[in-house]
Amino acid sequence: MSLKRILLVEDEENFGSLLQNYLELSNYECTWCKTGTEAYSVFAQNEFDLCILDVMLPHMDGFTLAKKIKAKSKTMPLFFLTAKNAKVDLKEGYAIGADDYLTKPFDTEILLLKISAIFNRNNPVKEEEPDEYNFGIFRFQPKDRMLSTAENEVKLSPKENSLLALLCKYENTIMPRKEALLKIWEEENYFTKRSMDVYITKLRKYLKPDPLVTIDTFHQTGFQLRVKS
Repeated sequence: MSLKRILLVEDEENFGSLLQNYLELSNYECTWCKTGTEAYSVFAQNEFDLCILDVMLPHMDGFTLAKKIKAKSKTMPLFFLTAKNAKVDLKEGYAIGADDYLTKPFDTEILLLKISAIFNRNNPVKEEEPDEYNFGIFRFQPKDRMLSTAENEVKLSPKENSLLALLCKYENTIMPRKEALLKIWEEENYFTKRSMDVYITKLRKYLKPDPLVTIDTFHQTGFQLRVKS
């Protein structure tokens, strides 16, 4: 399978080099450009799966570059990296079509999880449901709505079952909150978000017997079924 290709645009020499190396060590193909004009030229001549753009760039700022990229490829996923966190800048970035906005300094592990979520969203898992999932001490049979261990079994409610099945599909990567809401609750609003939080709490209770299996929360992004070895 070919590696996902990321265009990184960052004018800070040390940070750009470190981030490029980190992404390549994480099994992505990363092309690093230091200016907006260079980046657009490279983008126009190559194919990428994601663009990560600094906002403050020489010759062409990140917002202008993003608009040009979106004009050429409307569906291209975009992340902004910036030292600025003013509301007006956030609004401009999202208005252009940014998928996420990371304020420096940021946790590189979180960046990887966000990248993984984007690629999972754009390459969704097949709808065919496996007969069972096995993780930690648990055996989960979604068709029967049954979660069991050697000592116990729980009959899940329909929403608990659907939510755990989706978490399993994204095992050890972020399950996007929005995807879960639209698939299971069929709408995204304050009440459905709170309802999902309640069901996440219930699932955590069922998984409590195995300390190596957790459901981690990533604020405003989603949840991750984390299975430690």
